[in-house]
Amino acid sequence: MRIAVTGSIATDHLMTFPGRFADQLVADQLHTVSLSFLVDNLDVRRGGVAANICFGMGLLGTKPILVGAAGSDFDEYRAWLDRHGVETGSVRISEVLHTARFVCTTDADHNQIGSFYTGAMSEARLIELKSVADRVGGLDLVSIGADDPEAMLRHTEECRSRNIPFAADFSQQIARMNGDEIRILLDGATYLFANEYEKGLIESKTGWSDEEILSKVGHRVTTLGSRGVRIERVGEPVIEVGCPEEDTKADPTGVGDAFRAGFLSGLAWGVGLERAAQVGCMLATLVIETVGTQEYTLRRTNFMDRFTKAYGHEAAAEVQQHLV
Repeated sequence: MRIAVTGSIATDHLMTFPGRFADQLVADQLHTVSLSFLVDNLDVRRGGVAANICFGMGLLGTKPILVGAAGSDFDEYRAWLDRHGVETGSVRISEVLHTARFVCTTDADHNQIGSFYTGAMSEARLIELKSVADRVGGLDLVSIGADDPEAMLRHTEECRSRNIPFAADFSQQIARMNGDEIRILLDGATYLFANEYEKGLIESKTGWSDEEILSKVGHRVTTLGSRGVRIERVGEPVIEVGCPEEDTKADPTGVGDAFRAGFLSGLAWGVGLERAAQVGCMLATLVIETVGTQEYTLRRTNFMDRFTKAYGHEAAAEVQQHLV
């Protein structure tokens, strides 16, 4: 099963300021702030929702196709993804813009000052999925994640016109989208991914009820944080899957992307929805135990031992034959 994942590709530059931002602000001078912070640490991490999802799928051996736009500074990042089983031949390289970048400084009170440079991400709207499909021999599913809004609309409409099954996954972009855009992006989706808050926001912005939205998509997949995930289909029993026990909770960033990576990998393997969700929850647990969205490792024996403990021997036997 060939799965393409569209969405953002970015680099995070994370810095730590040992003091407090509040101590540097003068109440009657807030209209003319000019500050520079000497930071202690700089942590450069690979990110972007599409790249994060593809990284996890690559670790699971399902050879995802990454579709997005990056800059000429993408070479090192591309090599990293290639080494971890991601097909990067469909990434558009901008001739004039850098790869999207998030620059953030965190103070001692965990307050943050950050900036997001979209950069080459704005050129994702120029990518045609037909060219991707022709190059790889067809597409069985396209996961449309947070990206340049015009790119999300183009990819969705192209999937519909070419009868390519697609997953709608708005995540960070849902805050800026209006009801009309959301209606277009979810109508006819084979899968609709959201967390609980996003689920409510989708209903509020579209004016559609839970039942109406479910009637317009094949499967509604709602992540529930530490409680796992719920999968709904019209006329079918609800599937609920819990999370494995965590060894530690280091950083929640990228947990949703990891769930999607595991779930989509399960679909690629051809296992059922419950098994796919279990794989997603297991992979998400590895990420929450690690600082960084692509810094975790997947050791087959450890993964299967913990998977067996969480979901039982029957589930493990079905998954183990696919895990490379």
